[in-house]
Amino acid sequence: MSDKATLEINGKKYEFPIVTGSENEVAIDIKNLRGDTGGVITIDPGYKNTGSCESAITFLDGEKGILRYRGYSIEELAEKADFLEVAYLLIFGELPTQDELNKFHSDIKKHAVVDDDVKKILDAFPKSAHPMGVLASLTSALTAFNPSSVNVDSEEEMYNAIVRILGKFPILVAWTMRKKHGMPLDYGSSSLGYVENILQMMFKRPDEDYTQNKILVNALDKLLILHADHEQNCSTSTVRITGSSHAGLFVSLSAGISALWGPLHGGANQAVLEMLEAIKEDGGDTKKYMAKAKDKDDPFRLMGFGHRVYKNFDPRAKIIKKAADEVLGDLGVEDPILDIAKGLEKEALEDSYFVDRKLYPNVDFYSGIIYRAMGIPTEMFTVMFALGRLPGWISQWREMRMRKEPIGRPRQLYTGETQRPFKEISKR
Repeated sequence: MSDKATLEINGKKYEFPIVTGSENEVAIDIKNLRGDTGGVITIDPGYKNTGSCESAITFLDGEKGILRYRGYSIEELAEKADFLEVAYLLIFGELPTQDELNKFHSDIKKHAVVDDDVKKILDAFPKSAHPMGVLASLTSALTAFNPSSVNVDSEEEMYNAIVRILGKFPILVAWTMRKKHGMPLDYGSSSLGYVENILQMMFKRPDEDYTQNKILVNALDKLLILHADHEQNCSTSTVRITGSSHAGLFVSLSAGISALWGPLHGGANQAVLEMLEAIKEDGGDTKKYMAKAKDKDDPFRLMGFGHRVYKNFDPRAKIIKKAADEVLGDLGVEDPILDIAKGLEKEALEDSYFVDRKLYPNVDFYSGIIYRAMGIPTEMFTVMFALGRLPGWISQWREMRMRKEPIGRPRQLYTGETQRPFKEISKR
């Protein structure tokens, strides 16, 4: 392959370097395109063919169903590591030693307290407020209680900012849910593991002890690992482009939370449950809805099947399906919604229409089932997604700032009116 790409415009040729990544991905470096050509730009709505950065964090191959964090397969990490190890790996580039992990967890626990005035902000929200809006606001509000900007050239300051948000964010998540249910706010226990404490902060009742369920801990641990990073998606790109203005970590994360909220991104698992609710209200006939999904003239869309990136299968779904089966088996939950979900799954895995088109249940389908079975309300699903994605956003923000990337500033192709004279109001 040539190490140059040639572009011809109006009979004039321009050469641009070809760059190859560590997994043999090929890119044309066009950063000098506009300057060399006197103003020509590319147009790529949705940036489907545009690399916004070079990154050493996550590798994704949608055609082959591959997802790796820092070179480690998602399958091996989900089986052998816990969420805090994966968070350390994403942020700092290597799996931690036992001493490094112990210190990391200890430092996070030191910051697992939120200024009491944050409760006043939370109190100001009505119970009807969507948890994602509350979480984005509270995360941004943390900036007010930590006003000094992070010196990205200082490893110590960067590390302190990271453990601070990893300590405080689960509290905001738990408080958001407890506010919704009118439950007293809880800090959990510093004696617990990171994921165990999240469950206790979310579910502990004030009048009884909370008993940890190993199967639920394992399932949540895996879900958080599977959601921890996913390359340059909508919310991650938002965190990077917000941070490129030298906005602080907390406010950049808040921007990412807002981007994640949309039903085409992090809201997909909530959309799955809303679809299942609608099917239940219509009688629960899964065969009827699978037929509707195959009818091109029917507006119904099957949520939680297939993936815009993975063209073969979602490797995360294979991992979490087992955890979903374990959770449902252990809890013995009798829920018509979950019965409908299992019916749709069975139909999709056996129907040639879905098998031939590789429209398999994806991670959003199974995560919604697990969260439902655990007793997490539907409107909290995307908040749980944000909790998992937190270390990925941090690692992407840190990488962008440490590489001193320029401020993000996309171009556009103007298609409006050309210059025209102003008309006095009496002549319009």
